[in-house]
Amino acid sequence: MPELPEVETIRLQLTEYLPFRIETLTFTPELKQNILHTEFPKLGLAITEIKRKGKMLDFVFEDGSHLLSHLGMTGTWLVGEEIKSGKHTHLTLKSRTHTLAYDDPRRFGHMYYYNSDEAAQKLGTLGMDLADPELGLDYLVSAIKKYPNRALKVHLLDQKLFAGSGNYIANEICARAGIRPTRRCGKVKTQEFPRILAAIREVLEPALAAGGTTFQGGYRDSTGERGLGVQHLVVFYQKICQLCKETPVKKVILAQRGTYFCPKCQK
Repeated sequence: MPELPEVETIRLQLTEYLPFRIETLTFTPELKQNILHTEFPKLGLAITEIKRKGKMLDFVFEDGSHLLSHLGMTGTWLVGEEIKSGKHTHLTLKSRTHTLAYDDPRRFGHMYYYNSDEAAQKLGTLGMDLADPELGLDYLVSAIKKYPNRALKVHLLDQKLFAGSGNYIANEICARAGIRPTRRCGKVKTQEFPRILAAIREVLEPALAAGGTTFQGGYRDSTGERGLGVQHLVVFYQKICQLCKETPVKKVILAQRGTYFCPKCQK
């Protein structure tokens, strides 16, 4: 599933094509049935801005309406002078010069076309964005202490608290903070909170610089390219911990998600 770095990469790439005025719009029956939960944007409207909160892209139109797009597990937006439509291309928007297409093989993505108040309400259900510079120690401590009996890694996946996090990010934050993902939030020590905050930045920054992280058969950016963030992972899908360079990484299942940690580096 695309997480914050992957969605932000797509946002930045699409922004280069703004304003994007929709001259034609086509979609598949599968989009209407399984993905789009409201009406479509009107023809002739221009997308003037693309924002992001967590894993939700926010296409802002000149009339103040919004198309919110969650990419699900396999969704992406492709852009170019001409996009070859495939069997998984469910929505195609064309301007006079370029094509913007939504491609989603597994169709777990969601879209919502809202007015500004509805969009704000929907986005308001998400917690603070993991990359928000205002996400400081006070917020982190308060959020983690909110559910003391949750495992830390499971807690970091809660979009109502940490918007944009996902499985690989949560694993990597725990690793870089030196805390086992199974540790209960109530057992996190005072001196460990700054390490968690620093770990968030240490995980996000290289992933963003690498254009996101692609695993086998996974995420593509808006040009169809794979993200190179795999090279920065220290425990996720690793055989040997890339922090100590010697300890085999252990895998367990936590809340039905594959969870990786180093028995030596994480306590």
